[in-house]
Amino acid sequence: MIVRLLIWNVADSLTSLEELLDHVPELELPSRWVWNEATERFGILWYGDDLPEAAGWAQDLIGHDPDVYEEFDSA
Repeated sequence: MIVRLLIWNVADSLTSLEELLDHVPELELPSRWVWNEATERFGILWYGDDLPEAAGWAQDLIGHDPDVYEEFDSA
């Protein structure tokens, strides 16, 4: 199984953390949305082979590629 972590810095984005949190789509567990209000960061921790459409939703709202993209293989 592949685990991906994508994190965006929202401070320099087209949207706010509040707007993102008001509209986050649901994810299949154990995947999760993650955020840190103090550092204005927002991200997704995704378990699975392909990223969900929700990752594209976040990227479109934020307006740029993730600042952090990490991929781990748990095989």
